[in-house]
Amino acid sequence: MEGTIYSLIPAVLMLILVLLTRKVILSLGIGIIVGAFLITQMDIGGGLSLIWSIFANIFVSEGALNMGNIYLLSFLFLLGITTAFMTASGGSRAFGRWAVERIRTRKGATLVPAVLGIIIFIDDYFNALAVGQVARPVTDRYKVSRAKLAYYIDSTSAPITVISPISSWGAYIIGTIGSILAANEITQYQAFEAFVLMIPANLYVFAALLLVFLTIYLRLDFGPMKVHEKRALETGELNNPEKGDVPGDLNDEFKEHNHGKISHLIWPIVALVVGTVLTMIITGMRNTEGNVDLLSIFANTNVNISLFTGGVVSVLVALVLYISQPKPKSGTPLVFGQGMKAMLPAIYILVFAWMIGDIIGQLQTGEYLAQQFTQADINLAYLPLIIFLLSGFMALSTGTSWGTFGIMLPIAGEIAAVSDPTLILPALSAVLAGSVFGDHCSPISDTTILSSTGAGSNHIAHVLTQLPYALIAAGAASIGYVILGLSGGVWLPLLLTLIIVTVAAFIIHKFNHGQPTE
Repeated sequence: MEGTIYSLIPAVLMLILVLLTRKVILSLGIGIIVGAFLITQMDIGGGLSLIWSIFANIFVSEGALNMGNIYLLSFLFLLGITTAFMTASGGSRAFGRWAVERIRTRKGATLVPAVLGIIIFIDDYFNALAVGQVARPVTDRYKVSRAKLAYYIDSTSAPITVISPISSWGAYIIGTIGSILAANEITQYQAFEAFVLMIPANLYVFAALLLVFLTIYLRLDFGPMKVHEKRALETGELNNPEKGDVPGDLNDEFKEHNHGKISHLIWPIVALVVGTVLTMIITGMRNTEGNVDLLSIFANTNVNISLFTGGVVSVLVALVLYISQPKPKSGTPLVFGQGMKAMLPAIYILVFAWMIGDIIGQLQTGEYLAQQFTQADINLAYLPLIIFLLSGFMALSTGTSWGTFGIMLPIAGEIAAVSDPTLILPALSAVLAGSVFGDHCSPISDTTILSSTGAGSNHIAHVLTQLPYALIAAGAASIGYVILGLSGGVWLPLLLTLIIVTVAAFIIHKFNHGQPTE
């Protein structure tokens, strides 16, 4: 079965099941089972034994605890707990009150969600919900439509989180990259170093972020968004009155504190960043031999234990701040429990992604696809573009970036490693970029749903109004990936992508006969 057309069965089966059921974990699980039976030639006992062995190796490897994976999974739990305490303490609500008193223009009001979307980079879920709660009082005051607010939230949350190593996405991606590099015997860089080098090749992310700020500066309203903004300014109606399913205020599992302060939001985030970065520097210096410089430090750092340490420090700071608040407030155990519960889906997907990555590696699926790709006489220069578009379609259909990561990263990594190892980082970057693009376009995406919920926007209105902006960014990124594949460099394609987005924005602005306004 290895290296033959049959090696495609688990991956194809997963895609079909995801499209039919919309259940990523179920689809990944069936893919794991089928793949294990293929490897063991339909031996039920051997297949089950292989599945258990792959699962056990996540936690225990060669007779010792696999502390890297354990630290990573623990960090995700800690991140959920920190997020819960920041919400329960009323820190987001306090910032909203502070901002309302100081924002003086409509442009300033729209900058609030855009800037906060970049600052709050630790998790896309927390970003989408917290930014919406913080910014909504400000944007409502200046008659910014809820669809526009949802666009700002959605087009900053996933893009900034996917390129931030100190985030739930970053931790997940780094862990996945590590297993891909090990499986393909790529030794010239560590997982964290590879992640950092991949950042500028994530062309869609930078195109989407730039378009957000061009939209603010030019008040770039076109397509369905123009209708929503015009109605909001002229009538004060911030949602489409003809549409249903408009969410109200968020109903959390615990009550937010009425006397929260901005410090309850800021200090845990600061603690997370400082604790993680300092530990990265310390572990990097300890693991570096010879000349010690910044690049060698971050190339040799232990990112998993650094994230874990930062998470512990962040939880302690958030806990101390919460305990010091007067009653009435939600019970501390409840906040702890809800924070951990919120991260369980991410934990499940990560574990299943690790397992399916192992299965795909043993089946040599990437080698087979690479062989077919070469025999088809397709120019390898187009590999990043093809992977970008395929990942975008997959995320659009399934509504999940994480599920797309779990399926496409191992496949893209192995194809590139076998075909042309110099393309492995661009190929992995194209998966990340395409996944975020498809996520932005999908009406069943969790981040799209949370962004519309956080903004108080009609969900379908958000999907339809964001789609034209996402397509512009994706079009520019597609051209960039063609240039990347042909040139082998990353900075020229990135610059060209940003130029195309800027030119397109000004052309649309001129076509709309608008002027930059306050």
